[in-house]
Amino acid sequence: MIRHLVLFRLNEGVERDDPRVVKGVEAFRSLEGRIPEILSWECAWNVSDRPIAYDFVINSAFEDARALHRYVEHPEHRAGVALWREFATWVIADYEF
Repeated sequence: MIRHLVLFRLNEGVERDDPRVVKGVEAFRSLEGRIPEILSWECAWNVSDRPIAYDFVINSAFEDARALHRYVEHPEHRAGVALWREFATWVIADYEF
């Protein structure tokens, strides 16, 4: 199994209620059940206000690296990524468990 973690940081001056952000969150929240490779899916706003904290997180699981790759290349995932590129940066970590 592969755990796929993504931590997003909104760009300077971008707020959670920005219409672009709202649309981006909706795009990622809608992926569960739409992409068959996703075995588990959580995404939410970070509740920590610490200065080093990121703003939004995706925590997901996939059967193996091939399934993760199919997810990454899926058109709906790519469309969500394109939205987030407009207002955020992110880091990822993928690990076996």
